[in-house]
Amino acid sequence: MGGHTLSTRENPPRRICVFCGSSSGNRPRYSEDAAALGTLLAERGIGLVFGGGQVGLMGVVADAALAAGGEVIGVIPKHLMRAEIAHHGLTELHVVKDMHERKATMAELSDGFLALPGGAGTLEELFEVWTWAQLGLHAKPLGLVDVGGYYTKLAAFIEHMVDEGFLNQPSRELISIDSDAAVLLDSFAAHQAVPVDKWAG
Repeated sequence: MGGHTLSTRENPPRRICVFCGSSSGNRPRYSEDAAALGTLLAERGIGLVFGGGQVGLMGVVADAALAAGGEVIGVIPKHLMRAEIAHHGLTELHVVKDMHERKATMAELSDGFLALPGGAGTLEELFEVWTWAQLGLHAKPLGLVDVGGYYTKLAAFIEHMVDEGFLNQPSRELISIDSDAAVLLDSFAAHQAVPVDKWAG
């Protein structure tokens, strides 16, 4: 956004929001890498913010962070709480009205965003915070953890959006993609927010 002056982050993020599947996927690697990320966050003293569920990769990353002594904050809407999929062993569990409030609360509590493998909901959450960054609504770093090549085709499609003129290069550069979550966290610690004009060529 042309006239915006956005802050520069000089310290590691205090909390990271992790978007990921409420399923575990078909390969053991997905759960293994989710657990590794939960452990890594705790070891670095970074709190985990997530969707509050005990199922799928959500439960795996939360359990691993808790086991390693980390702070874990869940945010779950009432209708999923009633479905009894909420994780009840967390540092904090915020029960909110609906999915919109869930996403807003997760974003507010977090200093950056990572996406592990997941389905439509994971992508929807990621793309929303990416869009918010394009519009200058936040200046927090975003990353895709490309576990076992899960996001390789999506990464190629993102480049296709640039090639076809629907995504400019500064907007493309708002999101980092790497198979190694540690690399992404290192980049988050050195993140410098740069104003982006969504409508620039």
